[in-house]
Amino acid sequence: MRKLVLATDNKNKVNEIKDILSDLPIEILSKDEIGLEDLKVIEDGETLIDNSLKKAREISKYTDYLVVADDTGLFVEKLNGEPGVYSSRYAGEDGNDKKNVELLLKKLNGEESNAYFETVICLITEDKKEFIASGRCFGKVLTTVRGENGFGYDPIFQPDGFDKTFAELGSKQKNEISHRRKAIENLREILIKLLGDENENTCGK
Repeated sequence: MRKLVLATDNKNKVNEIKDILSDLPIEILSKDEIGLEDLKVIEDGETLIDNSLKKAREISKYTDYLVVADDTGLFVEKLNGEPGVYSSRYAGEDGNDKKNVELLLKKLNGEESNAYFETVICLITEDKKEFIASGRCFGKVLTTVRGENGFGYDPIFQPDGFDKTFAELGSKQKNEISHRRKAIENLREILIKLLGDENENTCGK
C-alpha cells in the first residue's frame, strides 16, 4: 500500500482527507508520524499555489512517499480580492482569527460583499511529479459576526444557497459544501488516475 504524507498539524484536516480517500489503497500519515513534527515552513508566497507547493516540496525532501500540502484564502470582491493569500495573517503574523475578522469588517465599513473561499492542494508523487487541485465556495461576507462554530472567517461568511454562516452551519454541513472538500474531491480524482495508470503500466509489462 502506498503512503501519503500530509503537510499539516491540523487533525481535522487529516481526518477529513482520510475520510474522502478511504476507498483508495493509500495510507494517510501526518508529517508528525514520519518524524517531521518540528518542520515549519514560512508561507511567504504571493499565491495559494506558491505556498502549497513550497510546503509540499519541503516535506518531499525528507520522504519518498506521496506528499500533499494545501493553502486557503478568502477573496473579497469589494476589497479587490483581499485578504486572499494573506488571509491567515491579515492583521499580523500571529494569525489571530479575531483580529483578522475585525480588520476585514473595518475595511468593509458596514457593507456586505460577494466573496469566495479557495483551497489549493499540491500533490507531489514519489518520483517528484507535481499536481495541483483546487476548490472554491462562493458566498458573501456579512457585516456582523454570527455563530460559535468554525474558525477563521467562518462567522462572517455565508455560502450561497444558505441563510447561515459557516460558523452557524456546524462542521458536518460545512464540510459537505466547503472549498476544502471540493479541492480534496479533485485531489481524489488525480490519485485515482495515478493509481489506474500505474496498474495499466504494471499489467503491460
